[in-house]
Amino acid sequence: MTAASVARRKPMSENPDMGHPSGFSGDKKSNGAVSLPRMLVRSLKFRRARSLSALAALTVSAMVATALLTLYADLDAKLHREFRSFGANVVATASGAVALDEGMLRQVQGVVGADVTVAPIAYAVATTDRGTSVVVAGVDFAAMQKLDSWWKVDAWPAGTNDALLGQRAAGFIANEREVTLSYAGKAVTLHGAGRLSTGGDEDSRIYVPMAAFTAWTGVQPTVLEMQVPGGAERVNAAIAALQRAMPGLHVEPVRALVAGESRIVDRTHSLMYGAMLLIALTVAISVLATLSASVLERRRDFALMKALGASQGQLIGHFLLEALVIAAAGGVLGYVLGSGVAWAIGEWNFGTATLPRVSLLPVVLALNLAIAAAAALFPARVLRGLQPAALLKGE
Repeated sequence: MTAASVARRKPMSENPDMGHPSGFSGDKKSNGAVSLPRMLVRSLKFRRARSLSALAALTVSAMVATALLTLYADLDAKLHREFRSFGANVVATASGAVALDEGMLRQVQGVVGADVTVAPIAYAVATTDRGTSVVVAGVDFAAMQKLDSWWKVDAWPAGTNDALLGQRAAGFIANEREVTLSYAGKAVTLHGAGRLSTGGDEDSRIYVPMAAFTAWTGVQPTVLEMQVPGGAERVNAAIAALQRAMPGLHVEPVRALVAGESRIVDRTHSLMYGAMLLIALTVAISVLATLSASVLERRRDFALMKALGASQGQLIGHFLLEALVIAAAGGVLGYVLGSGVAWAIGEWNFGTATLPRVSLLPVVLALNLAIAAAAALFPARVLRGLQPAALLKGE
């Protein structure tokens, strides 16, 4: 008998590579540590379609979870910043005994904080060169431009005698380049720098620099429009601080804007939670279907492994390990893709990129592993009822 024929007649237990494609060996002491990785690699390789299907579902789950959690981390700041472009959310009106001079404005700024935009406004009713009455407002154009960035203005005034004409107010002026107005018998000529269109009361007003307005009319500011960053709590705190420090001011929020802001932020949070839960359930069902089909296809393989000495725990552990490996790979891949999606959404919708957060990777991995484990445990119960003899006979 030749050496080659002897090698060919070796028992399967002495030549584990000649065994079943799963690579399982009944010699747990000598081959257990080596056969498990080999079995896992071969299983994923020979069932590539099922593995890729589960990987795709778990990658989508991790990608969506990463994108939503990344955006959620600074969602409040982005939404509040977007709402700041809609104008003032607090208005303070001075009583007759209170003068909103420079000293008072500095005091107000100190109470509400340096990050709050404060814009003083003074009003007077003047007469145009056509004899029509028009509301003229003296403002700080730098503050107004920051406060009301949503205004449609073709050109903001830059000179000390420039005026901004409301769309309807411009029709009361004979010559927009030389705007002649009179108040209490005193006339002034201003240069019309641009037009304003808001669709509101602002369209019927003429806005002039505060210094020119005060020198012409002698009227001091009576209204303060403020833009307080943050949510309703910060707005209410600023109002309370102003009322304590300056009893002569009547301070109130722009309720429609403050309430709408809080409502939209809360609903956005709920929407993100609901979307994440719905996608997690959808992915779990998809992975469950994939793994269930995988168990049914591999009943003979598991029966052979059981016949060769594998315990029930080893079979379930092997199947669960496959699902967890796929989940870990999908988690890492989904984290990378989700971070890119969050960056793109932040850039396109808010104008500021949302940077990846490494601290979310363990959370995303844990979520993916939990979904995979939950989806794998149900079909793994089928392995408990395997009857190796009957399956290997083809029954």
